[in-house]
Amino acid sequence: MIASLKKLYDNRTSDKFATLTLPNGETIQFPMYSGSLGPDVIDISPLKKADLFTYDPGFVATASCSSAVTYIDGNKGELLYRGYPIEQLAEKTTFLQTCYLLYNGEMPTEAEFQTYRAEITRHTMVTQRMADFMKGFDSAAHPMAVMIAVVGALAAFNHEWTNVKSSRSRQKSAALLVAKMPTIAAMSYKYSIGHPFMYPQNSYGFAENFLYMMFATPCEPYRPDPILVKALNRIFILHADHEQNASTSTVRLSGSTNANPFACVSAGIASLWGPAHGGANEAVLKMLNEIGSPDNITAFIEEIKSGKSGRRLMGFGHRVYKNFDPRAHVMRNTCHQVLEHLKLEDDELFRIALELEKIALEDEYFVERKLYPNVDFYSGIVLRALNIPTTMFTAIFAIARTIGWVSHWNEQHTDPEFRIGRPRQLYLGSKKRDLK
Repeated sequence: MIASLKKLYDNRTSDKFATLTLPNGETIQFPMYSGSLGPDVIDISPLKKADLFTYDPGFVATASCSSAVTYIDGNKGELLYRGYPIEQLAEKTTFLQTCYLLYNGEMPTEAEFQTYRAEITRHTMVTQRMADFMKGFDSAAHPMAVMIAVVGALAAFNHEWTNVKSSRSRQKSAALLVAKMPTIAAMSYKYSIGHPFMYPQNSYGFAENFLYMMFATPCEPYRPDPILVKALNRIFILHADHEQNASTSTVRLSGSTNANPFACVSAGIASLWGPAHGGANEAVLKMLNEIGSPDNITAFIEEIKSGKSGRRLMGFGHRVYKNFDPRAHVMRNTCHQVLEHLKLEDDELFRIALELEKIALEDEYFVERKLYPNVDFYSGIVLRALNIPTTMFTAIFAIARTIGWVSHWNEQHTDPEFRIGRPRQLYLGSKKRDLK
């Protein structure tokens, strides 16, 4: 088990300071802390004594918390879960092993993993009352809308596990969320197409079970293709966590109020639903469909380069990674394996994608700007090859990211600096005035 955040906090020391000189000549000193990795961080809390605060739209230069879960080095193109490179985890572990690592801090022993797997498996099914509750939605409802409501409603069905002050309660609710999320997602899909719900099979693995619940019917036996199971397992691992992104920050901000875990994760799903966050791989497929044919790629590229058409290049570059997205390396190999296995290399949409990938990796315009294909470019292609409808893309993202959300949520409750989130603002409205 990794050292508690409190212990890590207690060992934090500072022998460096930054000094701010105010217009009146007063100076304020700020401690500078060094993390185990990454740049130094300036502690700006002394500003409170001077009745000052910083202005940082989008929090692009603000560390909102201390964390020991995930580390990103955007310049190196590096992503570490609890210190382990994402490439190694995607190659050598299952999703549930990665879940255990993210929540507990260390890879499980065989005995620990079997206990954890059994707990997740035992809680994959939802109650009949929950299934009946889901039937109240319009059949045309987006799966993410259903998931926001149903996950939030889990607090009404599991109220005995909403005590955020209890580490046992937090562990139990985290396991329940990881276990039930794929079941809820698959049920939302089945309901939208008018098919009966397929309940989870305890003999199946995590990714295998999800494919079963998505595509099996009561009419005939169904066993997911092992190659496709492996591909989905990798998608889940690659999307399990990504440091303090928008949805994780949303979960943490909700958690700072001591809200129950089901409400916090529901808020995270709502944040993820935003097309600027969780909808990128869906946008990739939309772009490929708009291109229409491999013959149109050259014209499309020229439009992008000119910047006059207003069209956007989706699935390339990344706000954090200034180098190649490390997840994309893994997903690229998986993408080609799946297309070859399913003999889809001649599918027109996939031909467009592969030709666009080739150009982006060789064209000087893309190389100079480091507009490399990112994980969303490849994951969207793989999910389509798996016959996953685009409306489910973000739902699958939510299934994967649940473990990241609950790991950060649990961590913040062990943080000695835990307090309610309360950002400030730069007020630009009217000055005080009187009614006449």
